[in-house]
Amino acid sequence: MEIEALAGIAHEPEGDPAGIVVVTHGAGGSRESPMLVRICDEWARRGWLAVRYNLPYRRRRPKGPPSGSAKADQAGIVEAIDWAHAQNIGPVIAGGHSYGGRMTSVVVAEGTPVDVLTLFSYPLHPPGKPERARTEHLPDITVPTVFTHGSADPFGTLDELRAAARLVGGPVEIVEITGARHDLGSRTLDVPALAVDAALRMSAPG
Repeated sequence: MEIEALAGIAHEPEGDPAGIVVVTHGAGGSRESPMLVRICDEWARRGWLAVRYNLPYRRRRPKGPPSGSAKADQAGIVEAIDWAHAQNIGPVIAGGHSYGGRMTSVVVAEGTPVDVLTLFSYPLHPPGKPERARTEHLPDITVPTVFTHGSADPFGTLDELRAAARLVGGPVEIVEITGARHDLGSRTLDVPALAVDAALRMSAPG
């Protein structure tokens, strides 16, 4: 199902949804990212309405990375989260891959309400430049947060991620994907299932 207002595609569960998940893509990708498709398929299997959507910069042009569009992209993420809340069908989980996850974490740190933040391959720093950490806003995140991260990700080691996760102001779970790089590809682990399991644990009452 197409969600035109979000440039999104919805994966619908068989019955009434338990809640809504909105996820977006990395700097070089789009809503058609195979990983986003698999994640949304998994959420729908678990009974949630899952939407993968394009960020504003991708809506403007079909290829290429974002350039100077952070504020507009963050506004697009707020629109997606607001849309999810407006459906009034349960908890709202938001996140994304790499750049999309980082932009989502920024709007959540600034107060946009979600029940769980789910971040895939969070880009802690540009490859080979650990001194350029993208962590200054993490202490302002107070909602439960799941980081799904590969052990061979050049945008941040697992040790670096663990240190960054300690900055987050809310509960955190790290899903470690052994051997995976930034795309989270794995021949041995079901990455979507592991990530969804962690987010559901975080969203459970009490």
